[in-house]
Amino acid sequence: MKRTLYVSAATAVVLVAGGPVAVAAAATADTARTVTSAAAVPADVTAEAAAAAALKKYPGVVESLDKDGSVWHVDVISKDGKGHAELEVAADGTVTEENRDTDENAAEHKDLIAAKVTAEQAMKAAVAAHPGQVWSVTWEDDEDGDAHYWEVEVKSSDGKTWTAHVDHATGKVTQSDSDSDDNDDNN
Repeated sequence: MKRTLYVSAATAVVLVAGGPVAVAAAATADTARTVTSAAAVPADVTAEAAAAAALKKYPGVVESLDKDGSVWHVDVISKDGKGHAELEVAADGTVTEENRDTDENAAEHKDLIAAKVTAEQAMKAAVAAHPGQVWSVTWEDDEDGDAHYWEVEVKSSDGKTWTAHVDHATGKVTQSDSDSDDNDDNN
């Protein structure tokens, strides 16, 4: 309590002695501190940059990538199909390995590894068809395990969310659906 009184009394003396000049100087210092802090905040990493950063940390093939707030979750399968890593890419591009598994069944991933079109290429194809930002990409197959494709979610500047299916062999967008009333708060 006494300390609070001393600090308050000292502040009052400075304000009375310095008057408006002291108040303006204090306000300018706070504004400068705020501007500096805002300038130091990095821009969000794009899906493409998150995929590249994850592959640099754990070489292989991206199986899925999705954004949760400002963090990207990226699953990467090793090129031999036996390894799997779950990575997080922060807004500043820092990659953290959350989990690594080295005893995967390579047969489960053979179609993904053999795909002619990568997740990165599927993202480019989806954005070419529906301009915007990629929010997720996932390797999918039908219930029989016969048809394989990339499912890419793109958020456009007009608020629409497009889900595009990209063929794993040709890179062509084979199906697109729009959700025009998107209320997803994961941005």
